[in-house]
Amino acid sequence: MKRLAVVAVVTLVMLGCTASGDHTPVTGPVTVQAAGKKADAPKEMKAFVSEQELKDYLHELAERAKREQRARISGVVSMGGPLPSAAPVAKEATSADMASVANESVTNVQHAGVDEGGIVKVHGDQLVVLRRGRLFTVEIGGDELTPISMVDAYGPDIDPRGTWYDEMLVSQNTVVVIGYSYERGGTEVGMFHIDGAGKLAFRATYHLRSNDYYSSRNYAGRLIGNKLIFYSPLYVNPWSEDPFQSFPAVRKWHKGATPGEFKRIEPAARAYRPAYPFDVAYGTALHTVTTCDLSSGDFDCTATSVVGPPGRVFYVSPRAVYVWVTGGAYVGEKMRARSMVYRMPLDGSSPSAVGVSGSPVDQFSFLESEDGYLNVLVRSNDVGDGMWGAENSRGGVKLLRMPVSSFSDGSEPVDESSYLKLPTPGGYTFENRFVGDYLLYGTGSGWGYPQARGKATLYAVRWASGDVHRVPLAHGIDRIEQMGSDAVVVGVDGADLHFSAVRLEGTPQEVCDYVRKNASQGEMRSHGFFYKPQDRDSGMLGLPISVPGRPGYYNLFQNSAAILFLRNRGLRFEEVGELGAQPEKAKDDGCRASCVDWYGNAQPLFVHGRVIALLGYELVEGEVEDGVIHETRRVNYAPRNLTASREWDESGVPN
Repeated sequence: MKRLAVVAVVTLVMLGCTASGDHTPVTGPVTVQAAGKKADAPKEMKAFVSEQELKDYLHELAERAKREQRARISGVVSMGGPLPSAAPVAKEATSADMASVANESVTNVQHAGVDEGGIVKVHGDQLVVLRRGRLFTVEIGGDELTPISMVDAYGPDIDPRGTWYDEMLVSQNTVVVIGYSYERGGTEVGMFHIDGAGKLAFRATYHLRSNDYYSSRNYAGRLIGNKLIFYSPLYVNPWSEDPFQSFPAVRKWHKGATPGEFKRIEPAARAYRPAYPFDVAYGTALHTVTTCDLSSGDFDCTATSVVGPPGRVFYVSPRAVYVWVTGGAYVGEKMRARSMVYRMPLDGSSPSAVGVSGSPVDQFSFLESEDGYLNVLVRSNDVGDGMWGAENSRGGVKLLRMPVSSFSDGSEPVDESSYLKLPTPGGYTFENRFVGDYLLYGTGSGWGYPQARGKATLYAVRWASGDVHRVPLAHGIDRIEQMGSDAVVVGVDGADLHFSAVRLEGTPQEVCDYVRKNASQGEMRSHGFFYKPQDRDSGMLGLPISVPGRPGYYNLFQNSAAILFLRNRGLRFEEVGELGAQPEKAKDDGCRASCVDWYGNAQPLFVHGRVIALLGYELVEGEVEDGVIHETRRVNYAPRNLTASREWDESGVPN
């Protein structure tokens, strides 16, 4: 519904590889300093000690908003001076309980062991696929490629209109579908049982109070072991007679369920206040991280929130959730962006914070590195990645590098010496990614129409030292992915799709520019790509492709034409071939929900030693012989070919 209104505004030839590159460092090595001096005793973020204190605080925000609005109208606006500059103190970084990953992954995740919500997962010998409001399973054990089961991705007593069922995670024998319901007003979580044979059965639906979590790049859910982790914003109305009506809460859905059945899952002691003023006239949000333990098979959840302005980007490392909030504040007569980054440890200990400036573009702007630092690329005029925010990145570019131990109560800003000014690229859509020892960034066409650029610059920043290198490319930069210890950069130049292999060992340089004539990317999201390493220097990658000149946002409405497979041999690409769709055989699926592919519809799957292309309702398997892929079979798992599974009985027996 509302997402459609937003997107309406956004309106076989092989070439040889060529190497190029001007590799002179832009800036010399720098030593990035910590935020201030280390204090003797740690400061902690202040939680509210009672419901009354929290209510009084919200009332104060409402009164302050009234004063600021009156002052702005009168032309005399002031919101205090700059943030204080006393030294923050150390807070020991903690490690999350990292359970072993039992299933083979088909998801192009940012961190190993931190699974991300997606449209396809592996459960033992089955693929589980979320497609247009339904869940499907396909047997892939042995030599099988056989559809098994189908259920609606929502409960039998739910009207799915006005709800988007976006992403899915699998934990042991539980399938979790995450969606957002405009009809019922919150994050909708469907719980399904999957048995060893791949049979699906609905168990229960829960609602989490939230506003729409959608981001054109990020994913709402993460799974670490049996811990399901959600981020969601909750916009608070401090003028409300009962502001707690918008606080984190859960209800179990049933026919006739009412708002009064929501139960708070966050006491005042798990709500934290910022230690700096922000301009409440532009909104107040509870940035909420909800953790649900799935080990019992139930939906046992707790929530932690921080109060702040509405702009946000969140990132999940193996140890913590980071939420970067950004809002405006008037200093004298000028509007200044003020930001805070919160660190919420996954072990359940108290959050910590630090004052910062600018905003990351998306989750790929972050890296919590093994040396105990948080590294973040920021732009001066960004306000977060909510909805389509990441596609409108702008402003100067800096790299923030600060010790994780610098996080404290948020009263102190990061010292200016912790920021390294970087070159600002010209161009349309900004892409960035930490790969190995480098931060890579540049601009391309993104969700818009492909541009005939002819040339672009990939910036490679060694984040530990600050060395900056320029790597010239013959195409725009629409995707940056890790490929072993090196990188592959994908982008268009008019009607052609380029794959540049970039060596990061030693001096960064382009080694190969492989050109796929008359093609464009078929998927914009990170999960559309996958690289399967064979050894240190070789492997195979897959990426959905489409017709030439197709604008990026068409992937929401049109299926990809094929999955293109390339072999990497020492950073030289060889085309293996493609597995194509047969759209002429598609039939009406009777779609009732999620009929726009916000989270994609095509992926390469390297699973159980097999190569499979997911293309809408088709699964196409290929076999590689003498360096060329040949289709061996295909199966259509569309609803008309399957019988719906039954509802799950809590006794453990299907009804």
